[in-house]
Amino acid sequence: MTKKNPDTHQSKKLKQRHKFFLNPYQDCAFTKCPKCETKTKIRKFPLVIKIEPKQLFLLNKQCKYCPICDLIIAKKQEIEPLITFEFSKSNPKIVDNQYLVMGTLDRKDWKDGNNKSLSSAEIIERIYLFKDVWNFKVIPAGWYDNDEK
Repeated sequence: MTKKNPDTHQSKKLKQRHKFFLNPYQDCAFTKCPKCETKTKIRKFPLVIKIEPKQLFLLNKQCKYCPICDLIIAKKQEIEPLITFEFSKSNPKIVDNQYLVMGTLDRKDWKDGNNKSLSSAEIIERIYLFKDVWNFKVIPAGWYDNDEK
């Protein structure tokens, strides 16, 4: 009988928190939750963004939030200029690279990460990955036949 090593990747339970939607629409603010239709709140979240290749970016970002669905909605048009501004001088090669909003951090960990007292490996250990990443398609207002909905 073989013992399983508790340090193997399969046995580690990743911490998860919140659901996430990266809003690609410029003209849609999602003042109501696209899932449950309740009014969204505005909250700041310390987001962890991975930019290819192997670059982490910590961003304390004001986002729409639905407490009922536990859904964070961040606007793509607000995140991309911040990435460009941050890396245009320090690492201009990665400015237009693909990125992924991975999850959130506790506020204390975000502060330590911004002060460079946490390494990338330590940040990854402390990250709360998103439980789920949602995608919504906006249907313009108007009259539709029942078949078109």
